[in-house]
Amino acid sequence: MKQHTSNTSKRMLVLLLPILLVALTIWPAVQTIHASGTGTVGNKKLVYDDAGLLSDQERQEVNRMANEYGPVQQTDFVIYTTNNPEYKDVQILTEDLYDSKGFGYDKGFGNAVILTMDMRNREVYLAGFGKAETLLNDQRLNQIREKITPYLSNGNYKMAFEQYIQTSSRYMNYKLGVNPDSFLLNIWFQLAAAILLGIIIVWIMAARTGGRITVNRATYEDPNASGLLDQHDRFIRTSVSKRKIEKSSSSGGGGGGTSSGGHSHSGSRGSF
Repeated sequence: MKQHTSNTSKRMLVLLLPILLVALTIWPAVQTIHASGTGTVGNKKLVYDDAGLLSDQERQEVNRMANEYGPVQQTDFVIYTTNNPEYKDVQILTEDLYDSKGFGYDKGFGNAVILTMDMRNREVYLAGFGKAETLLNDQRLNQIREKITPYLSNGNYKMAFEQYIQTSSRYMNYKLGVNPDSFLLNIWFQLAAAILLGIIIVWIMAARTGGRITVNRATYEDPNASGLLDQHDRFIRTSVSKRKIEKSSSSGGGGGGTSSGGHSHSGSRGSF
């Protein structure tokens, strides 16, 4: 009776282990997805479309999204488009906007990310202030800018702005040193890996329950009547292959700085 109970427990463990592995693997990803779309929605003006790139409805929808994601990261996600009548540099435009508006989720001159589009010079600049200066450093802002540039070039501004908000918020979930775009962080990869690991563990456990093989080739082999007769290596040739290392052709980059009001920030600039 005790042996039967033990075998039943082993079978239950074999069945439940893969399920537990999958649940533990995908739970953090589910939490991140849930957090990305939650929060108290405010009505702050975060979209300044002076260049008139969006319709009234599109502007309202993008502004609402920015207000939805703000509480998740305690950060203002700002969008500013301009025809740049004063011929200012796009970085200066961004810094002056922050100095004049004092963006910040819960206080003036606090956490904020700003996307500025200079339509005169066809340049875009992203800047992170406060907490965003650290979590969205120059490198991460470069990654975000490269993701949205194709949409900007095609005139799909609403999609670009939505991608900017979503990606900026998602990147802020990861500490520095972690690549947010790594395939190892992809939920489907994690799910597949968990299932595969579960299958391997179950296979090993099932194989061990059938007993061990105690007979091998040495059982019937006579070591005095068998052996290696001869062994030699022959050198044939040496070949060398050459491959040209391509250089990156991506343009843009730039970096952060300090506004005239004394507020430091990370940054990334490029053309579209």
